[in-house]
Amino acid sequence: MHQARDYGINHIQARKDHKCYGMGLGVMILDEVYPGFPGDVRNASAFPFPVQYEIIRDVDMPKLIYAENKSACLDSIQRAAQNLEQMGCRAIAAECGFFAYFQREIATSVNVPVFLSSLLQVPMAQQVVGPHKVIGIMGHAESGQYTEHLLKSVGITPDSNYVICCSRDIDGSCEEFEHLWTPGKKADPPGADFEKTEKEFLAFAIEAYRKYPNMGAMVLECTGMQPFARALQRKLDIPLFSWGTLLDYAYSVAVHREYYGHV
Repeated sequence: MHQARDYGINHIQARKDHKCYGMGLGVMILDEVYPGFPGDVRNASAFPFPVQYEIIRDVDMPKLIYAENKSACLDSIQRAAQNLEQMGCRAIAAECGFFAYFQREIATSVNVPVFLSSLLQVPMAQQVVGPHKVIGIMGHAESGQYTEHLLKSVGITPDSNYVICCSRDIDGSCEEFEHLWTPGKKADPPGADFEKTEKEFLAFAIEAYRKYPNMGAMVLECTGMQPFARALQRKLDIPLFSWGTLLDYAYSVAVHREYYGHV
């Protein structure tokens, strides 16, 4: 799509320490090799704004999700975030909900807005549906991995109106996700079938919804669930918060759009 130039841009001037211009979101990704369907944060093709990736060297899923002490990840994540800021990115995100552990530290270490986890949307979702309904937090890791520290790091009050629903708590429920990410179960090379993944994920999410009749909305914590969000919403017709809604919001906060119309 071709647009006229923005006549609000006339004189240009360097921003402190920024190397590139016209940038969008900076996305930190794990030092892992696996593909993502369009809609997955790791796949840039479906986003309507510029995306700049930075690999967090030596930080993988075992270190971020399963290690009891995650402090060894912090320095590498900070360096990646600072590199993206210097590149000129207007906001910084990450590709896994478990980066929530470092939301406060990374927000402190850079001077652009930071959106490290889809879980940041849980407090807003709770306000949207009211206190008598619960938010379904949909994840792939085991529910025990969602510690009080993790939740508090993104402003979630422990034991408030949410439930955690994880596909790995149900043996064999989302095998295609396992083929992409899970240590010891990843395919060689990692891969998944779209239609089978969608079928497995929808079955898992719909069953979770039926288990909690007062579920008013879902927050998809796992980045791999986002490609199937619209299909899920067709089935359930409830508000869905995902990585897609978070990144759209993040970009709109950092690069607010103009309004063209008439009166």
